[in-house]
Amino acid sequence: MTINKFQGKTESEAVEKAKKAMGPNAVIMSVREVKAKGFLSSFKASTYEVTAAVEEREQYNAPMPKLKNPPPLRPESIRLSADEPIKIPVETKPAEKKETEDPEIRERLKNLQDLLEKQIKEDKEKKEEKITEPKKEEEAPKEPQPQPQPLPSPDPGNDGVRFLKTLYGVLLDNEVDERFANEIIDDMEKAVSGKSSVDLLLSNIYQKLILKFGTPKPIELSGKKPKVAFFIGPTGVGKTTTIAKIASKMKVEQGKKVAFLTADTYRIAAAEQLRTYANILDSPLTVCYSPKELKDGLAKFKDYDLVLVDTAGFSHRNEAQRKDTRELIEAVEGGDGKEVYLVLSAATKCRDLYEIADMYREISDYKLIFTKLDETETFGALLNVRLHSGAEMSYVTDGQTVPDDISVFHTQKIVKSILGGK
Repeated sequence: MTINKFQGKTESEAVEKAKKAMGPNAVIMSVREVKAKGFLSSFKASTYEVTAAVEEREQYNAPMPKLKNPPPLRPESIRLSADEPIKIPVETKPAEKKETEDPEIRERLKNLQDLLEKQIKEDKEKKEEKITEPKKEEEAPKEPQPQPQPLPSPDPGNDGVRFLKTLYGVLLDNEVDERFANEIIDDMEKAVSGKSSVDLLLSNIYQKLILKFGTPKPIELSGKKPKVAFFIGPTGVGKTTTIAKIASKMKVEQGKKVAFLTADTYRIAAAEQLRTYANILDSPLTVCYSPKELKDGLAKFKDYDLVLVDTAGFSHRNEAQRKDTRELIEAVEGGDGKEVYLVLSAATKCRDLYEIADMYREISDYKLIFTKLDETETFGALLNVRLHSGAEMSYVTDGQTVPDDISVFHTQKIVKSILGGK
């Protein structure tokens, strides 16, 4: 993994420098405004500093064997700052020990390291106890028995191995798929050595998970007008409410012209629910029953910035309705003017999420929106679907309030939760 910082007069200039230097796969980890200092600082413009990372794709011939039955040891909480860039210590000498600058993070890391050291000490004491315990025999030995030799000092690399076992257990507890957890552990093995500190290992896994999620892709209103966004997904995941939240954000906060189309003619009062939101936002709504009516409706909204299309929710195994939805989406020409969003509930079982993601891939390529984050305590399913489908993350919702309970996918916050943070 390579991490670099770039500066520019504007945020976009700094991001452009990062992309140019590190390639299109670079992930923007953080953006920080740097204010001018000194006597004349009030007359100087601020600059922007961007931290970007890119994962090096190297082949390793000796992957770590898959771990089974990890010990119950695990940190109560790993709290990494979601809003501050992680500073990975670089050790110049084997004897030097770098510490994290953030006092809160340093305290949490110290707690985890204390747990690991305590476990090592307990294991050592058990082994010494076992060796020094005299054998119970009916007759005392006639000759003096040799005294047990002291145990060798623990291998300095043991801390790293124990950390990986603990990490493996944390990932599984947060419902990360076992195959993805093993891939992460195998990838982390190269960072484990006698010189590896817990601070370094935590920073490494934190950055790697952020890179696996990638940069979220919300709706961007640029290029051809209007932008047409289709929302597909199973019944009951909250597509209509999600559409209303996005429309409110776009119209109220950004001042964009937003219109609604609904093809959900199966569910009772589905169109009326969306019409209620449309009336509140003073936006037009058209109900369409066929691809032709959809195209006619879009023709009426050619001067709008964004058209949100609500589709019928159905079982992903219903082939006829899958075909109808595919024809509806294909009625709109592709390119920058059309996007499709698969809406999924974070509370759905992982096996079902895989099947849904695969079936809807037959309809169209899509970006991912996860709803109902407030109805689950584990977020491993989000990483599972991201890695299984390869689709980009977009939005998450965590309640029914319109328009507050929606945000662009917050990578750092989700990664912190997956690693056991609160």
